[in-house]
Amino acid sequence: MKDLHERISKLKKKKNAVILAHYYQTGDIQDIADYLGDSLQLSQIAAETKADIIVFAGVHFMAETAKILSPEKKVLIPVMEAGCSLADSIKAEDLINLKKKNTDHIVISYVNTSAEIKVLTDVVCTSSNAVQIVNSFPVDQPIIFAPDKNLGDYINRITGRNMLLWDGACHVHEKFSLQKILKLKKENPDAKIISHPECQQPILIVSDFIGSTTALLNFSKKDSTQKYIVATESGILYQMKLASPRKTFIPAPPIDSTCGCNDCEFMKLITLEKVYRSLKEEKFEITLSTDIINLAVKPIRRMLEISASAGLFKK
Repeated sequence: MKDLHERISKLKKKKNAVILAHYYQTGDIQDIADYLGDSLQLSQIAAETKADIIVFAGVHFMAETAKILSPEKKVLIPVMEAGCSLADSIKAEDLINLKKKNTDHIVISYVNTSAEIKVLTDVVCTSSNAVQIVNSFPVDQPIIFAPDKNLGDYINRITGRNMLLWDGACHVHEKFSLQKILKLKKENPDAKIISHPECQQPILIVSDFIGSTTALLNFSKKDSTQKYIVATESGILYQMKLASPRKTFIPAPPIDSTCGCNDCEFMKLITLEKVYRSLKEEKFEITLSTDIINLAVKPIRRMLEISASAGLFKK
């Protein structure tokens, strides 16, 4: 392991490369990364860095977003098959047909979408700013929200809206067992339940705090509670434990597992060895046409403008 870390470090210097890793990666990949974070945050970092090569240890839509924001850089993903069940739940043809049936609607798409969906989107949002992005539009403005129905339902309840929701979901956040979480809570009455808004409504109802991956991490650092039941992908627990070693973090269990953890099967396709191979052989490169990049960047920039004007997106 140490030898592999050293080889990766030498290659990064030689090639003027950086490694970006999402919080859902395994601990060894988080340790070797130059930058850790949520998907859009990492893509913004990619755009700002002086590196020539970006190795994105995440899933495909994340690497695409980095390429959209950094078209002049070579963006690599260690495993091309590292997809996303949520992003894959909607195709461009689906959204085109939905827009044709609802011509008075604008489209707000979660950042967890392909470049082709972003092209058809009016403004992108993240889990941390979704409520604010939606509220930036008049209350009588009809909205299509895609693709996460759970996040969309959460926003509808928070804002009192009635957005038209695409029927998509993240396979990780759909799997949490309310019964098992409540059992854990009964066994650990001093624990707080903290959840990602991609979780289903019953999970969110029993939660003490709801937020993006970064928000959950920050909450666990600042909050005085000493024990947490965490309903999101289990990779984030690595950083939570590093930041608060005296606190206890219990992964919320899925319905169909005996191990107690809930992992993204696509994120876990990426290994330290594959990161090394990706950097050494400069594969697999994300390629997008200039037209796609120029169109897909517009809803991202609009989101950043709305967020900046509201003081929401501080770097």
